[in-house]
Amino acid sequence: MHVKKGDWVKVHRVIFTPDQRAPQVPEDTKKVPLEMWVKGFAQQEAELGETIEILTITGRREHGAVVEIEPTYTHSYGNFIPELLQIGIQLREILYGGDQDER
Repeated sequence: MHVKKGDWVKVHRVIFTPDQRAPQVPEDTKKVPLEMWVKGFAQQEAELGETIEILTITGRREHGAVVEIEPTYTHSYGNFIPELLQIGIQLREILYGGDQDER
């Protein structure tokens, strides 16, 4: 896909390879690279996968390989947990007296 200057994109960059990690980092952490994903406005045209410079919403200039054009937020509060629903119902009963009207 083609990236135009000014497009909102997400880029990826490896900050430190495993051998560049600090000595005080836990052993399991040392085995993987320190990576960065950041969103911003493309400062030049490119193709998906190419390295470009971006300008973040806060005015920082960063660079990395374009991994997504017009990225969306994909976070959630996780899967449904029946126990949490019951806790909410029980809490309302304790605080507000069950089915009684609020006064």
